[in-house]
Formats: sequence, C-alpha cells, structure tokens
Amino acid sequence: MIDSASITHSGFTGSRMQWLFLGIAGVLLLATLVAEFLRWRLHGNQRAGLDLERSRGVIDNLVARIRAWWLMAALVGAAFALGRVGVIVFFALVSLFALREFITLTPTRRGDYWALVAAFYVVLPWQYWLVYTGWYGLATLLIPVYAFLFLPILATSGGDTTRYLERAAKVQWGLMICVYCISHVPALLNLKIPGFEGGNLLLIAFLVIVVQSSDVLQYVWGKLAGKRLVAPKLSPSKTLEGFVGGVLSATALGAALWWITPFTPLQAAGMALVVNLMGFYGGLVMSAIKRDRGIKDWGHMIEGHGGMLDRLDSVCFAAPVFFHFTRYWFAVPG
Repeated sequence: MIDSASITHSGFTGSRMQWLFLGIAGVLLLATLVAEFLRWRLHGNQRAGLDLERSRGVIDNLVARIRAWWLMAALVGAAFALGRVGVIVFFALVSLFALREFITLTPTRRGDYWALVAAFYVVLPWQYWLVYTGWYGLATLLIPVYAFLFLPILATSGGDTTRYLERAAKVQWGLMICVYCISHVPALLNLKIPGFEGGNLLLIAFLVIVVQSSDVLQYVWGKLAGKRLVAPKLSPSKTLEGFVGGVLSATALGAALWWITPFTPLQAAGMALVVNLMGFYGGLVMSAIKRDRGIKDWGHMIEGHGGMLDRLDSVCFAAPVFFHFTRYWFAVPG
C-alpha cells in the first residue's frame, strides 16, 4: 500500500524544487541582462573613442562565467530530473574529471601505474557503488583506510623509490579530495530524516547553492570593498572584506532557504555558516596546491571558471562536514 502522506509530501517537495529552479533561472536571467547591458554600454563608449580594453576583458569574462553557470545549472537540473541514479552518476563523472585534473597536474612515474589504475577503475566506481547501495560503513572506510593501505603497496610493485612518498601522497590526496569528499554530496540522498522523506535532493541543492553563492559573493564584496588581503601568497584575490561580506551574505541566503531543508531558519543559518567557512578554507588549500604546482587553474574545462576543481574546491571541503552534521543532528540511524 502507498502511503497517502508520502504522496502528499513528495508533491510538496516537487513544488519546492520547481520554485527553487525558477528562482535560480530568474537570478541567472537577471545576471545575463546586466552583463549584456554592460557590454552594450561599453560598445557605445568605444564608439565614442574611449580606450576601455581592460573593462572589455572583465565584461567578456563575466559573460563567459554566466553562460557557464547556465550550462552547469542545466546539467544539475537534468541530473535531478533523472532522480537518485542520475544524481549519483552525475557526481561520479564529476569525481572522474576532478581526479583526472588532479593527477594530471602532479608528478607521476611508471611505478605508479597500478596504483593509478586501481584509483580510477576500482576505488572510484566502488565508492559510488557504495553510495548507491547505501552502505554507509564501508563508504566511510574504503578510501581513508583500505585505499590508504593498499594503493601504496601497489606503487611498490615496480620497485621505484624515487619521490615515493610524494607520489603516494599525491594519489591519496587526489582520492580523498576528488572522490571521497565529493561522494558525500550524493550520499545526502541516503539520509533518513523524519518528516523530510523524499526531500533529500533539496539538501543537495541547499549545499551547492549556499557554497557556490559564497564564492560568488566573496568575489563581489572583494571587488566592491576589498582592501586587506587574507592570504596574498596563497590567493592574491581574496580579501578580508570579501571573505566577511561573502560568508555573511551567503549565510543569510542559507537562512532564507530554510524552507527547502529540514532545518529551522536559525539552524539553516548555522549550517550555512559552517559550510561557507569550510568552503573558504577549502579554496585556500586548493590554491596552495596550485601555487606549489606553479599553475593558475586546474584546467580549462569550464569557460570562465577554469577546471572542474576550480569550481568545486569549496564544495569538496564543505560536503563531508555538511553530510555528517546533518546525519548526526537530524537523521535517524540506518
């Protein structure tokens, strides 16, 4: 027998999802109109003979970023429309591209071959299969325990000791950041939260929207009022004013989105604050790795944004904390 209350709740969740995506589309449409207006005005000023080459570069980059946001929103929306399997497959592919970027930009040797084969073709799909089956215990242990122990063993099979510690750590870091951390996003679908049955997709939407909005708002506040650099050697563009303004603004947004979560407005604000802080420091950590490698971006996969990891660095650090906070405080065991 199908529970009528379950049907009602599912319909309510679908309604909230529709309103949420309409809101996202409205924000992106407004951003598109503003960017096109700025480009039109710049074109008029250039016709008047003004030299605005730098401004044109900034606006062109803004337009490219907004177009990429449209594409990313469409892809996420398509994954959501396909349901649980679609979301898990989507984030598995995200992990695959992210891990490829990470490994490509770090040194490898012939002796790493079997460890890398296992990382890409065994550990990654196994982790997402565990998410699909809802096997929480093994999903939390596979990479930090078993992959941590066995992949270095595989790396010794070739007898290559040159930079062995660095090479082993690189594979471990890649799996932890690109696979383990990101897999906590679709793992939110497995949580059983009383009174929130069928609404777990909205938890994913809350996490992604809040963390990504924090990145954008930190950039905006930094441009408007940024003066003091937070970590000039790690990320020359991050300012204290941008950090405070962006985190607080995104936290307020999280509180405003309480209606798509099982949280009260105050709880939603607290969760948003935590993930925004984790996202900010995650961005610094990933920037430190890029500086160590001597690169600006992880790749060129997303126009105006860089690579997959450039867009998801904050989500990588925020997702596990959000998952475990939600599981511990709001979900029931199972």
